[in-house]
Amino acid sequence: MSKKSSTKPKQKGSIAGRLIYGQVISSDFFARHWLKVFAIFTVIMVFITNKYHCQTKMEEIRRLNTELEIVKTERLRVRSVYMSRTRESEMQQLVDSLGLNLHVQQRPPYKLPSR
Repeated sequence: MSKKSSTKPKQKGSIAGRLIYGQVISSDFFARHWLKVFAIFTVIMVFITNKYHCQTKMEEIRRLNTELEIVKTERLRVRSVYMSRTRESEMQQLVDSLGLNLHVQQRPPYKLPSR
């Protein structure tokens, strides 16, 4: 009677251990599939770069929206000050406070007859 030897390969440790010692992915694997590995690495780097770019643009958009709200508020304030100064009484007070020696004309302007 002869004994038949088993043809099952013996596993040596866990997958993590084999991965650490280079038994799962060897240098031969990278030599055979270098183009695919490079393409996958490039795609991953493009995704990371795109995510970073989008995050920085979103932060810039938030900053600009905040700045826009501040500018809108300032515009309303300046407009209200301008509208109050365009009134004749306010304009007269401003001219008097600056000491320009200007007065409101009592007679309306008229057109000179042409010869």
